[in-house]
Amino acid sequence: MATCATCNKTIVFGGVRDNGYRFCSKSCHRGGQLLIAAQEIPADVVKELAREVHSSACPVCGKRRGPVDVHTAHRVWSFIVWSSWVSRPRVSCRSCGLKFQFTATLSSLLFGWWGIPWGLIMTPVQVSKNFYGMARPHESTSPSKRLEEVVRFQLAAREKEQPIADTGQPRHL
Repeated sequence: MATCATCNKTIVFGGVRDNGYRFCSKSCHRGGQLLIAAQEIPADVVKELAREVHSSACPVCGKRRGPVDVHTAHRVWSFIVWSSWVSRPRVSCRSCGLKFQFTATLSSLLFGWWGIPWGLIMTPVQVSKNFYGMARPHESTSPSKRLEEVVRFQLAAREKEQPIADTGQPRHL
């Protein structure tokens, strides 16, 4: 069995093949074209732009409250037999990142545990990931590898002139 290069879902039958990659659907294939285009961008271009983003004002609040980087918030929503969990990366300053993670934690604590069995299982997992992200010391001297990957995909999206599909999955970010 193969795995989708965009969303990491298991592909049992069919899918779309392109340039040595497999995708579960046409929409993931469109997103995967960004993956292919992103690999063609030179590393020095990505590093330079990532340094600029890292030292710029926060795209969320617009203030210069410290270095800008990628902060991921993990959330769970459940209702009886339906559960959904997602991890969303966002480029922001540390303060906005903490607010983003805190909001996801609060949301998960209120609405995550209502589903059986996945809500009860995934709520502590996602809340723990948020606590870890909030408590983790932040390296402020240079951009993270995740920021460089986000910048790489944004450059590829600009080059391909198509928006990045928000699947809620961190994919290769």
